[in-house]
Amino acid sequence: MNSDEEEDCECAPPQADISPEGGADREYDEAQVENPEASRIDFVKKAVILLGDGGAGKNDLSESLKRKKRAAAKHLIERYYHQLTEGCGNESCSNSWCASSSGFCRMDNNAAAVKALELYKVNAKLCDPHPSKKGTASVYLENSPCSNTKMNHKDVHSVRDNFKDVNYLTEEKVYEILDSCGEKEDYSPLIRVIGRVFSSAEVLVQSFRRSNPHTKEELKSLQEKDEDKDEDEKEAAACSTTAMEEDSLISSSSSRLGEGSSADNAVQKLASDEVTVDIEAVRRVYERLLSNEKIEAAFLNALVYLSPNVECDLTYHNVYSRDPNYLNLFVIVMENSNLHSPEYLEIALPQFCKAMSKLPLAAQAKLSRLWSHYSAEHIRRMVETFQQLITYKVISNEFNSRNLVNDDDSVVVATKCLKIVYYANVLGGDLDMEHNEDEDEEPIPESSELTLQELLGEERRNKKGPRVDPLETELGIRTNDCRRPLIPFEEFVNEPLNEVLEMDKDYTFFKVETENKFSFMTCPFILNAVTKNLGLYYDNRIRMYSERRITVLYSLVQGQQLNPYLRLKVRRDHIIDDALVRLEMIAMENPADLKKQLYVEFEGEQGVDEGGVSKEFFQLVVEEIFNPDIGMFTYDELTKLFWFNPSSFENEGQYTLIGIVLGLAIYNNCILDVHFPMVVYRKLMGKKGTFRDLADANPILHQSLKELLEYTGSVEEDMMITFQISQTDLFGNPLMYDLRENGDKIPVTNENRKEFVAQYAEYMLNKSVEKQFKAFRRGFHMVTNESPLKYLFRPEEIELLICGSRNLDFLALEDTTEYDGGYNRDCRIIKEFWETLHSFGEEQKRLFLQFTTGTDRAPVGGLGKLKMIIAKNGPDTDRLPTSHTCFNVLLLPEYSSKEKLRERLLKAITYAKGFGML
Repeated sequence: MNSDEEEDCECAPPQADISPEGGADREYDEAQVENPEASRIDFVKKAVILLGDGGAGKNDLSESLKRKKRAAAKHLIERYYHQLTEGCGNESCSNSWCASSSGFCRMDNNAAAVKALELYKVNAKLCDPHPSKKGTASVYLENSPCSNTKMNHKDVHSVRDNFKDVNYLTEEKVYEILDSCGEKEDYSPLIRVIGRVFSSAEVLVQSFRRSNPHTKEELKSLQEKDEDKDEDEKEAAACSTTAMEEDSLISSSSSRLGEGSSADNAVQKLASDEVTVDIEAVRRVYERLLSNEKIEAAFLNALVYLSPNVECDLTYHNVYSRDPNYLNLFVIVMENSNLHSPEYLEIALPQFCKAMSKLPLAAQAKLSRLWSHYSAEHIRRMVETFQQLITYKVISNEFNSRNLVNDDDSVVVATKCLKIVYYANVLGGDLDMEHNEDEDEEPIPESSELTLQELLGEERRNKKGPRVDPLETELGIRTNDCRRPLIPFEEFVNEPLNEVLEMDKDYTFFKVETENKFSFMTCPFILNAVTKNLGLYYDNRIRMYSERRITVLYSLVQGQQLNPYLRLKVRRDHIIDDALVRLEMIAMENPADLKKQLYVEFEGEQGVDEGGVSKEFFQLVVEEIFNPDIGMFTYDELTKLFWFNPSSFENEGQYTLIGIVLGLAIYNNCILDVHFPMVVYRKLMGKKGTFRDLADANPILHQSLKELLEYTGSVEEDMMITFQISQTDLFGNPLMYDLRENGDKIPVTNENRKEFVAQYAEYMLNKSVEKQFKAFRRGFHMVTNESPLKYLFRPEEIELLICGSRNLDFLALEDTTEYDGGYNRDCRIIKEFWETLHSFGEEQKRLFLQFTTGTDRAPVGGLGKLKMIIAKNGPDTDRLPTSHTCFNVLLLPEYSSKEKLRERLLKAITYAKGFGML
């Protein structure tokens, strides 16, 4: 930045002890230093500008004279500052403005900075450095003990003078300075150079450059591994304007090829994603220097200087658009393996994260693409760095509904930085960008009636479909494109953050989309399934209330009959006919009614639906729909999974209604006992099934095809198979299908067997069930098309959302159960109840869950997330236990013995069916 730009910058104040030992380029405004809240931006440089120009008041001075005057002023002010903070080293010093004087009252760094300027103005006395004073001061100003040295005064200055002209660093230059300092046993010159280079954005950007771009052959060699570079290829980059303006951005970082991509495409992509930093050289330099405690402190101090200036550059000066090489400094700093250490967490790392969060979208995408070529080890280290900061800030503060974690700047900016690494993790993983499901040919019908927002003159939110992350759009990928990331997605979840997050508030910020309020729902990778499920619950409920208000408004304005719920009145023995016919009518007439709250009534029963009746309705519907006798789905005895029947006689409308039922279950927060392979949920999220999806959908076929691919003999002669396959219909008759035209005449050979396997999987998972699945997906999207479901959840989480957890931990349920009506956990009957329940078999435990909660599956997060209540229902009696499934309440009489409790409870859960009024 030039001096005019620097005078206009305002940054957040770094609250740390800052030493000019680093030779920083920050500016300190004199008026701001007086104020503890003011920004601290290179005090010395600012003072020099004020005194060198304004103090002289002579506009006819040449530029060279001005520069000399500023340099002299800067040198003197630095000496005054050192004298005030560290002293001259003479214990008998009589200078009242020297820290070595016995009567001197120590001051903090801000006060010392102001006093240094005052002493310069009045030309106060300067002490000569005492021989006992070793080199320069410690990097930490508050803790700067004087140390003895065998070096004389002349030696110290000769070492310093040798490296005053270092304006940028290379690996060779660092080692040269390090060797020189090692010979003299004085590392202060190296500390000084590190401070000067790593605290200045302009200098750091030009450091550790490659002098020549890679050739095409060299780029190909980078694909082999993350390290092992030829030392001769690493030449220092010259600090020149030409280097700053290079169009081709070259890096020494490694790349890994995804399966199936060609070498030429990988080379092209790698070249476009690179920066001019020699990353391997940076890593070696850090490895050597960070072992020295004093040098490590210099990096820390320099980062405190650097970050606010970088933030200013990115916020006010649009520096990245002028010089894309500005990204170099972020690459260099992030290679510091000590960033997650405690010393950085308080000030340095939060400030750096704040600066990084100001990067424009294109720069963030470029960083993601660059880091995607890193190894899993380096990605994990960066994840741990940002996670450490988030966790530290969460546990060191008391967040609640009044003090929201959303308002903590450090947590927010660290999460934004973590997003860049998250997409690098996705890009660097095993990507499948090609196999995408086609969009629905016909748009989902919308209600012809005006919405409440339109009646009020407001534009309807999310009318264009689900939200998409801007960085995802810039990169041209989706999370679902990644079959296997570099490191597991679970490592991006921060549990302490999830525990303190007020999800109702966070959801509000998510919907309002204001710039001054951050929502963690915009970074769903950091949230666990339980938290995301709560966000989805709020979205569904608010949508239900909105539909209810619209209905009331229509009844007032147009005199329509008030019908605020999606009412289904069904007969138990005709549940499929009654439910699906009613849903079909609603889907045709007004699909918006599907977004109303579901209210189910069983004909002839008195139960009032507060959630429990709906749970039983869904369970009965699922049992009927997935009955193999109906023929809509096939059942695999080996995997215990259902699949669409390609030979079903049912029309597409029936599959659409099944999709609606699945969507309604999510929308009404009900768990279904559905057993689909994972590929179904991937297809619902827009990805086609491929060969690897056969592993769980049809493991026998998958194993056969795998053996075909691995066969070492002649496939054509030994197996004698063609591109024609056969299937059986409902009646066992064979059906022939050609994978290619005239497939029965095309033999499978060693050369074309990969194509055969791919087309076989394509037929089994996509083409053969295309009509059935499209109808099913269409029904599902009728309910969930405006939901953030696709934005928040991955396919495996969608399965958890629909089916619940298969792990039934009744000890966790016991820990979270509450008691009412006079019971508590120490009562005899309660202790006997849990002893009895724990003694049940797996099937009996599922029956108990079904009896008490309306479903035999655990909710997202396990049984520990289920809020069950056991209430007293009178003294000893022969009556059976009863339950309110809507509220997960078990009404338990105080039976006289454990044997009677067991007998009554088993009878209740075994023969429970239907609803009545108590």
